[in-house]
Amino acid sequence: MSDDMMIREHLRSVRAEIAAARTRRTHVPPDAPVELIAVTKNHPVEAMRTAIDDGVMNIGENRIQEALDKAENLEREVKWHLIGHLQTNKAKHAVRQFDLIHSVDSMRLAREIDRAAEKFGKVQNILVQVNLAREVSKSGIYREDLGALLTDVDRLPHVRLQGFMCIAPNYDDVERCRPLFRDMYELFQEAKETEPPKADIRYLSMGMTHDYAIAVEEGANLVRVGTGIFGARQYQTVGV
Repeated sequence: MSDDMMIREHLRSVRAEIAAARTRRTHVPPDAPVELIAVTKNHPVEAMRTAIDDGVMNIGENRIQEALDKAENLEREVKWHLIGHLQTNKAKHAVRQFDLIHSVDSMRLAREIDRAAEKFGKVQNILVQVNLAREVSKSGIYREDLGALLTDVDRLPHVRLQGFMCIAPNYDDVERCRPLFRDMYELFQEAKETEPPKADIRYLSMGMTHDYAIAVEEGANLVRVGTGIFGARQYQTVGV
């Protein structure tokens, strides 16, 4: 099977699994839509084009420079999502390239994004990354600090809060992710009900290749799938 055929086949399987997961929802409307983000870290532009030509509209990248390099050669219109950790000194580059930044986890970073967005004459859409599992190895704000951050972010004139992102621990038994995803959905619903004046809370980004089906069952409306679409990442070797 060619790489193009493999990608298209994987996309069919992922879309079918998302559709099936929606029917298994118990506390989320089954007709609530789910958008697929194809995570293209370490995958070539040719693979990205195949996915886009098969209907993918959302591209997720972890690294800013990789996204900038790919965008120059992609020759396709897509919505760019930054899903990796963002350092404050790279905020201006992220604002220049990305439509939605998923990984805002501090007021300091939000202010840098706001300053950069003002220079570009845009309002930058963001998600706040929440670390519900309190994993020290992962970024994200803790639950008890979330309310204050949302209030402060809403005061920034060039930033628009559109929801939340979370990353579940990499459990061997993916069912262990379910309580965390359900808690995250409850936070999302609470934020929608008490939405800050300038916010437009619409996205809950959670679930990756190994756990996206459970995430959809528990209320995710953005899922980030890379290996499940493109296969193993193609790391480049660096010569000595």
